[in-house]
Amino acid sequence: MSGFVHPEYLVETDWLAEHLNDANVLVFDCTTHLIPDPKITYQVKPGLEDFKTGHIPGAQFVDMLRDVSDTSQKLRFMRQSSEAFAAAMRRFGVSNTTRVVTYSSANVWWATRLWWLLHEFGYDNAAVLNGGWQKWQREGRPIETGPARARSAGDFSVREVRNLMVGKDEVLRAIGDGAICTINALQPQQHSGGGGNSYGRPGHIAGSVNVPAAHLLDAETNTFLPADELRKRFEAVGAMDKQVINYCGGGIAASADALALIMLGHKDVKLYDASLSEWARDPALPMETG
Repeated sequence: MSGFVHPEYLVETDWLAEHLNDANVLVFDCTTHLIPDPKITYQVKPGLEDFKTGHIPGAQFVDMLRDVSDTSQKLRFMRQSSEAFAAAMRRFGVSNTTRVVTYSSANVWWATRLWWLLHEFGYDNAAVLNGGWQKWQREGRPIETGPARARSAGDFSVREVRNLMVGKDEVLRAIGDGAICTINALQPQQHSGGGGNSYGRPGHIAGSVNVPAAHLLDAETNTFLPADELRKRFEAVGAMDKQVINYCGGGIAASADALALIMLGHKDVKLYDASLSEWARDPALPMETG
């Protein structure tokens, strides 16, 4: 964790193993699978079956689509109101002093998305498990099967809304503004429009740069790269001294970039919640390929 300004937003597997029986620590399994579907881009499959097969002892399973997203919206995974989010956290047993740890057995950005939502709603006592389920299992640590254990409701409340989610108008105004760096967290082939899953028109938001969320992790350990390496990647696209707007396909992978930037000490990080799920479908909004 050396080199990070905010190392507290990651926890290591050994720390969690030592605190599994701490009543004030609550672990969330955020596993979600996106299954490609040409008609609607992808089908969403919550990872509840994976959870029942094996999870970190005492963990709760959170359905990222239904539990912590606004299901009244046409687009999926949109931010809830503060009232709805607080109610969801209370149902899961979160109180205002709870140390929340998020992880996923799929891509890390499901865990970082829940971390980002907590951050958006002013809650800083949350962290992502570095290496996730993959590292936990590889180290032979204890697992539990079956449904989540029952947990008493918490008293979580939202004390601050940071308004770190932006809409298409703010992203549109950022195009050509040298003081703002707009980052696409999708894979390089998706950014260029040359392959991978498309959310409508191929390519990227005009003027945006590419720092793939998947490239923030060590491929062998699934842990975040060292701070100096992450800093180099963001400095290479000019992000460290500008306001940053992160986006992806639906505001999920972009949260990994956002977490990395905040851990590095960046003070002006935002996320385009609707991302390409909105932008790529609107021919009036400029896109580029290549």
